Amino acid sequence: MFQDEARFGRISDCRRCWCRRPVRPLVHKMISRQYTYVFGAVSPLDGQLDTLILPRADTACMQLFLDEVAQRHHQDNIVMVLDGAGWHTTGEWVVPPNMRLLFLPPYSPELNPVEHVWDELREKYFHNRVFSSLEEVEEHLLEALVAFERSSERIRSICAWPWIINSVYNAN
Repeated sequence: MFQDEARFGRISDCRRCWCRRPVRPLVHKMISRQYTYVFGAVSPLDGQLDTLILPRADTACMQLFLDEVAQRHHQDNIVMVLDGAGWHTTGEWVVPPNMRLLFLPPYSPELNPVEHVWDELREKYFHNRVFSSLEEVEEHLLEALVAFERSSERIRSICAWPWIINSVYNAN
């Protein structure tokens, strides 16, 4: 599984959109510095996505997420691929017994397929939207994440990169 976190908040994301001539679409814009974080892990082989919405991205929240993934997949041996975020390398948390960690090279987010899940989520669910509260952001985010978690084929199409699939099947 590949793991990453993303920040979602009340800063709107303005994007181009279609409308009939001569109408010009009006898109509201807002900058409010309130955020929530999503921790996610994806299995590119089968498109399994596990997510958790948490208030911060830190060591304690990372421990909660790892424990949750380990519990959801208690019968599996998990190799969790992480980036080099500070809270990933503190060594202040306990790795669950059914999990092993593997770190990506420094400064290489392009190797993590979960980054593309976040891009897809923002593009399909958060463009041209303004939220009146952080709770509203979290409700909308939860709805979007449930849709993504239920669509393993969609996640697989985003994350099943040939080099990942080949490395798993040629690991013998």
